[in-house]
Amino acid sequence: MEIVASLVYKLIDGASIEAIKAADLGSHYADHDRSLYWENAAGVPWVAAYVSATGDPVADLHDNLAAEQKARAVYENLIQLSDDPQVTDVLCYLREREVVHYQRFGETLMYVQDYLEKKKVY
Repeated sequence: MEIVASLVYKLIDGASIEAIKAADLGSHYADHDRSLYWENAAGVPWVAAYVSATGDPVADLHDNLAAEQKARAVYENLIQLSDDPQVTDVLCYLREREVVHYQRFGETLMYVQDYLEKKKVY
């Protein structure tokens, strides 16, 4: 999230008001100037309520797996929209990072499930 927000900041840093308007970022500029502001493509701000935890490690890991796949899909969409090779390189890195995160969460889920299936002797 921080890297994408920083990319947008760098892309509009030094842009004229006319260029900002032409890029259809006038409403963002009106509310936030050129500062970082985490929002989705529809302008809906990110809030901490998007992060959930149930206390059940299996349920939470499944939630994390889904979140990584959703993030990967968004990066793929952004790559398709990008015409800047340097921005595309960063987005490709972020997409691959989501794939690795997905793999690690999957491995962790297997460890947790194995642990939960073992007989406990106290």
